[in-house]
Amino acid sequence: MSVAARVNPKDFFTAEEWAPLAERSSWKGLALVAHCWAVIGLATLMGLLWPVTIPLAVMIIGARQLGLGILQHDAAHGALHSDPGVNEWVAEWLCSGGVARYRKYHLQHHKFAQQAEDPDLGLSAPFPITRQSFRRKIVRDLTGQTWFKQRFGLLQYNLKTRAKGSAVLPILGAEIVRQRRFLVTNAFVIAGFGVAGMLLGRNWWWGWFALWLLPRATWFQMVTRLRNIAEHALVAKDEPDPLRHARTTMANPIERALIAPYYVNYHCEHHMFMHIPCYRLPRAHRLLGEKGVLARMEIAPSYPAMLRLAAPA
Repeated sequence: MSVAARVNPKDFFTAEEWAPLAERSSWKGLALVAHCWAVIGLATLMGLLWPVTIPLAVMIIGARQLGLGILQHDAAHGALHSDPGVNEWVAEWLCSGGVARYRKYHLQHHKFAQQAEDPDLGLSAPFPITRQSFRRKIVRDLTGQTWFKQRFGLLQYNLKTRAKGSAVLPILGAEIVRQRRFLVTNAFVIAGFGVAGMLLGRNWWWGWFALWLLPRATWFQMVTRLRNIAEHALVAKDEPDPLRHARTTMANPIERALIAPYYVNYHCEHHMFMHIPCYRLPRAHRLLGEKGVLARMEIAPSYPAMLRLAAPA
């Protein structure tokens, strides 16, 4: 197995520069988690009170659902909180959950970035693709087909491949056990929306479907795809230069709000220094710029520019 080349922070930063970059805060990660849930809550309230705003709410909430995943990603690197116990608890219960399982998978991606053993290589290998193929993928994302396949694909497979005449109930029971956290959480929150609506004299039973499941099944899927494309598509397989294992995409305020929250666009810097907390990546980018390093890195000027390269015609 060929381990991807790594960089030494000392080659780019003085000790005085590196120390604050590598420092884990006891409150900044928590503040980002609180911000994420506050944005989700406010967008949900907006959609409940003014249903005409639901399309905008779906985009905002879907991007923040990705934001929860990004913050869990920081926790997988031990960077969300200075206390390891708090780091794990917040990631498990206030972000996306399953942080230990995700960490094991994700660190393999860093260890073998763009090498044959990289578990994420399949996300970038097919590019460039045709614009028609790209549009089909986006349609599948925005119509919920991608989400349904991810969430219920195993159930579909087990039902399709079961022996002729075999019982269906054991397969359904195993699926309920596998999805128990998803099902229980959704059941409680659907009930919560109904109770809140009754207490306020509102008919809000539909809120969870329109303002959590719909964003998760549509906008979240699309922006996750766009993020994956921007990060590694068109990066050469077996790339020897660790400054070009991943791509940083410069993002404007709208892109940061709706596509790339919590500094996820600074992905080249993240691969170079994977233990830097996400909120310090812009500072690392500025310092690298001052040192003339950015010209050696893989950087795209915007998400539309990157997508034009990934799907040129």
